[in-house]
Amino acid sequence: MAVILNEMTIGEAADRLSEALPGHRVEVLKGSIVVTPPPDGPHQEALDEIAYLFRQAGGRDAGLKSLQGIGVWLGTGPDDYAEPDWAIVDADYKDALVTKNCYAPNVFRLVLEVTSSNWGNDLVTKAETYAEAGIPVYVVADRKHGEVLVLTDPVGDSYRTRSRYERGQNVVVPQSVGVSLKLPVDVLLDGDGD
Repeated sequence: MAVILNEMTIGEAADRLSEALPGHRVEVLKGSIVVTPPPDGPHQEALDEIAYLFRQAGGRDAGLKSLQGIGVWLGTGPDDYAEPDWAIVDADYKDALVTKNCYAPNVFRLVLEVTSSNWGNDLVTKAETYAEAGIPVYVVADRKHGEVLVLTDPVGDSYRTRSRYERGQNVVVPQSVGVSLKLPVDVLLDGDGD
């Protein structure tokens, strides 16, 4: 009996994993497949609340949209892509479709991640890949360490500016994003608090 081995690309393997693991987020970062478990309730509450704050701040009137789980084609490897938890993008982002429901990084003004059990990916690997892709603002709600990081000014695979925010503070989104927005740290870390 003959056995035929079919080699597949990292991207094809990621697609198969995505089909096999509904609810999980499958990404390719620096040529490696990363699988994130389904988000918990407070994680989803945080995203819902910041989307509401974005609308209240007039983000749509400023020609921007806020989207959850939209893919960004990183360009850091042949199959590299990420699906940030939340993003602020240009209103015409649909014109920048690359492949696999992923869009060119130039339409992203800000990406935000709320950490889960694999928090190291958000703090290190994604910070490097988002910087390398030229994403201008990266916000990490670091639930493991109880703080929010705002990374700006990407150069190479790092961000030149890192700001830390603690509980009780508001993250002031940089004006370069195009909307005046304050995000409460407690909401980003714990959900809406109800």
